[in-house]
Parts: sequence; C-alpha cells; structure tokens
Amino acid sequence: MMGNAPKLTAEELERLLSPEFPRLFHRETGISILKVWDRGAAVRQGFHPRALRPGGTISGASMMMLTDFTMYVAVLAAIGWAPGAVTTNLNINFLSRPAPRALEAECRLIKLGRRLAVGEIGIRSEGEADLVAHATSTYAIPATAQTS
Repeated sequence: MMGNAPKLTAEELERLLSPEFPRLFHRETGISILKVWDRGAAVRQGFHPRALRPGGTISGASMMMLTDFTMYVAVLAAIGWAPGAVTTNLNINFLSRPAPRALEAECRLIKLGRRLAVGEIGIRSEGEADLVAHATSTYAIPATAQTS
C-alpha cells in the first residue's frame, strides 16, 4: 500500500521549529531532523557530556526528550503545521545502557486520527543495531489541524 507524502519536509520542520524551540535547536543539543516520511520521522541527538548521569550513561531525561520530540516531528510531518499538538501519554522502556555518543530515534505512527496520534519510537546509539530504549506515545491533535 502506497502512503502519502509528508505534508512538511525535514527542512521545513527545522525552519519552523527552530524559533519555537530555541533551547532545543542549538549547538550543544546537536538535534537534527534526519528525515521524515509518510507517518514517520528520524531524529538525531548529538552527544554532549552534560547528558551523562552518574555511571557514565546517557540520562533517561535526555532519551525521553528525544522520544517526545521525534514523535512531535512525525505528527507535524503527517498533519502539517499544528504547533498546538501536545503529548497526552509517553511510556518508555530503557532496554540497555546507551554508549556515550549520539543517539538516533525513529518514530512510526501506528494510528493517525482526527484527534489523536499514537506512535512507537525506538532509540539506538549511533552506529548500533540494538535498541537502547523503546517508547509509545499519544499526541492530541488540535481541532484546527487537518489530517487526511
């Protein structure tokens, strides 16, 4: 089954989101949108020593931020510019200690309705095949957003 093209490209999303999230889009976070596709997105979070917690592993808070942002990007790519879309649920399982390096997250929307989007997100250490975290998330879509 052929899908639809995303309503916003990775470049358009970075341009629109940068002024909305200036604390996210700066050198230290290393956040970049790698790609978007029909009902999906991939985001990279560069490594920074501030993301480490005691024991030398990347903090859960850093991975949760990456998870939530990747879901937001996938939702916006699918429905178009609707910055009022918000997280209503986020459940994350930390599967293994991530190496102290960049992380890559990939989101696949498993339901996209008029009012809710449900996604599944996997996080890997850059260059690794195994997941370090797995999450599911639900977003509320504003009534003004148009989905098709």
